[in-house]
Amino acid sequence: MRFPTVLFDLDGTLIDSGAIILSSFRHATRTVLGREIPDEQLLATVGGSNLVEQMRLLDGERVEELVQVYREHNEPLHENLQACPGILDLLPRLRQRGQRLGIVTAKRRASVELAFAVLPLRDLFEVVVTAEDTTRHKPDPEPIELGLARFRVAAEGAVYVGDSPFDIRAARAAGVYAVAVTWGGIHPVERLREEEPDAVVGTAGELAALL
Repeated sequence: MRFPTVLFDLDGTLIDSGAIILSSFRHATRTVLGREIPDEQLLATVGGSNLVEQMRLLDGERVEELVQVYREHNEPLHENLQACPGILDLLPRLRQRGQRLGIVTAKRRASVELAFAVLPLRDLFEVVVTAEDTTRHKPDPEPIELGLARFRVAAEGAVYVGDSPFDIRAARAAGVYAVAVTWGGIHPVERLREEEPDAVVGTAGELAALL
């Protein structure tokens, strides 16, 4: 088995949440700031720092209000959340092969639970690292390192799968094999390639073959 331990990002990697995230950013910035911000700017930091830090970059004086309005808009949208194509078939296959699965995400625990409530993911993962679990966040390697520590495994033989530049940078810093997936729709593929991941895959089938 090439990778006994497989760690995944959540947004845009396992769950198809890009449109939900963008809609909520648009709503929060229009409502609170009363102005239009380009989509590329709204999505640029998704997958790295937590939501509070993302909002601080947009307007440092209205962070709390931005976060509150974002969450009020975002949480109900999870009722129709879908998994990324092929993921619900892929994950049980990996488990059947004997691979151990974990999630390392910049989302807070409550937001992860919203996804678990509507998609059959919870029982597939032994380890879940969320924003509350570390003081530093991707692209810092600390969240991935905590995931490895909870599995009690070394970086060698582990892989991190993500859809953002921050995922790839964190994986490389943590010393694990870095896989970029292109189906997230949050970050341009060119940005992922700039981070020089160990592999780039476009479908769940390609990922299964790689892992």
